[in-house]
Parts: sequence; structure tokens; C-alpha cells
Amino acid sequence: MPVDIPCLCQGTVAAIAIGYRHIDITQAYGSERGVCEAIRTCGIPREDLFVQSELAAEVKDYEGAKAAIQASLDTMGLDYIDLFIIHSLQPWGDRAAEDRFFEGNLAAWKAMEEALAEGKLRAIGVSNYQQQDLASLIDNASVKPMINQVLAHIGNTPFDLIDYAKSNGMLVAAYSPIAHGAILDNADIKDIKDMAAKYHVTVPQLCLRYILQLDLLALPKTTNPKHMESNAQVDFTISDADMETLKGITARDYGEASMFPVHSGKQ
Repeated sequence: MPVDIPCLCQGTVAAIAIGYRHIDITQAYGSERGVCEAIRTCGIPREDLFVQSELAAEVKDYEGAKAAIQASLDTMGLDYIDLFIIHSLQPWGDRAAEDRFFEGNLAAWKAMEEALAEGKLRAIGVSNYQQQDLASLIDNASVKPMINQVLAHIGNTPFDLIDYAKSNGMLVAAYSPIAHGAILDNADIKDIKDMAAKYHVTVPQLCLRYILQLDLLALPKTTNPKHMESNAQVDFTISDADMETLKGITARDYGEASMFPVHSGKQ
């Protein structure tokens, strides 16, 4: 899908103006060039921005990963990337395969370790990794993953995976913390809507606060400045009892997004 570079740049500049400093992009979606334009025009010093990118899931070799890291730096015009992660343990076309690509991921990880030592990357991690995939890196690599970025939201929170990652010193980031927007359209999730009303907040705000109270990093996605502002207004506290209620909800209907491997349950 072609990326609208000017629109992406404008959206990123708007987010930075509102106060966002963590910019999450990826090679696979072609978003790096637009973000590079935003960084140059936003008026905020580079050192005050946290720029994250992701190694395309199809890159499972040392030389390919080394070239991809440099390509990201060149595309964005940066001397370093704050966080660089492997987008997926398997190439997207092989998500249903039994092969966990342990050898290929270790080879790619070696290139990332070297870039970390050289200062091209400030931190390295993974995305969409399960326990056995994390264990492969923990047991065989020189540097343990610093972060695992996973699908997590009210209705689908992988608690065992989160606990395992945290016990091994990793930060856990939650992408799609509003279930790819599906929770907003799911008429069956009355409990979530009622609880949001109880706290006088929107459903997205409740979803983001839930993630934060699990000590996870929330990665909301929107191009709407009004939504950006609203998503940042989460300075309330969900009670322990209500957190337990939210943890017990099951909501895994992703609507049109169900076609994506990570939303279809393939891990």
C-alpha cells in the first residue's frame, strides 16, 4: 500500500506539537521517509525525540539485517535510531508455518548487536515474539532483548507472555491498545463502555489507562489531532476491582483487521 508521505509528515508533526516524543515506525510500512521529514520540520531537537523502527519480518540473515539497519538510517537521515526491533519472528507469509526461524533471527540479531555496539542503535528488541522465541535469544545471544512489542488490549492480554518478558528484564509494549479500533464498534462490549462512563472518560482513554496500569508501554495509533490530544489525557486511576473486571473480558473481534496475521490468532 503506498504511503502518503506529506500526510504522514503532517500527522507526525502534529503529534510532536501536542507533546508526543516517541515515534514508532517500520520499514515494512514505508513510513520512515515521512517521519524523517517530520523530524526535520518539527522544531524539536533530535535528542528530545525517541525514534523507533523495525526490521522487516522477511529479513532473517546477518547481511540482510546489517544492510537494512543502514538503509533505515540513510532513509531517515539519522546518525542513530533510539530503538530498533525485529518486526516478527516469522516472515508474514510464513506465519502459519511450524518453523520459528530461530537461526535466521539469531543471525539478524547479531547484526543488531553490532549496530548497538557501534552506536547506530541505542536499544534493540523484538515484536510478536512468544516465550520460546524470546528464550532462543536469551539463551544464545550476547545481548538480551530489551523490549517485546505485542498485541495487548482489554479483551486480549497475554498475561503469561508479559510476565515472562518482565521476569527477564524486558519492557513490554502494547500495540493496538484499542484493539485496532474494533472495541469502538463492538456493540457487545457493554462493560467497557459502562466503565468508561463511570470514570467520565472515552473508551480509548480507558483502554490506554488499562495498559499503563499493567506497567506496559502503550502505542496508540491515530492521524487525528483531536484523538491524539484525547489519548494523552489519561491522568486518572482505574480501581483494583475494575482492573480485575477488565482483565476478565474477552474481546477478540478485529473486524476488517482480522485479515492481518497478528489479529487472526496466528503466533
